[in-house]
Amino acid sequence: MPTKHITPLPNGEGYENEASTGKASAKQLNLDLRYLRMARIWAENSYCHRRKVGALVVKEKMIISDGYNGTPSGFENVCEDENNVTKPYVLHAEANAITKLARSSNNSDGATLYVTASPCIECAKLIIQAGIKRVIYGEQYRLTDGIDLLKRANIEVKYLNPDDYEHKKV
Repeated sequence: MPTKHITPLPNGEGYENEASTGKASAKQLNLDLRYLRMARIWAENSYCHRRKVGALVVKEKMIISDGYNGTPSGFENVCEDENNVTKPYVLHAEANAITKLARSSNNSDGATLYVTASPCIECAKLIIQAGIKRVIYGEQYRLTDGIDLLKRANIEVKYLNPDDYEHKKV
């Protein structure tokens, strides 16, 4: 059986791979970074001013759903009130991506969620129930209860900042 080793990441985490080649790890890291960059671009669709968040659900190297934070279908595209406070009915990017799957013929069993910001606890519950097995996020948040719940549910969670790799070939 080949020896496993960990490819170190700038955040102290790592990608497990075959010691003989290291290719599996580098390839997955490159895919994860690429999908996170795509989620950042998708976040630009958000009408929210305070924070724009994007999410992609990927299964077998196919994007099966996407989402960004915003108001429910049929509502005005205004996320904040006159005091610049986010309205309570604004949906998170993860929730939009997961609920969009419910209206399609796809399912998220075993999928990976790429999201530009760490999931909150409410989105973490949806992620668990959707059968998503990996979550890769690009920005840390002061509250970690969502990340803690995902880890408790044995979901693989990784923080990756694409900016740390912008001019490096992995």
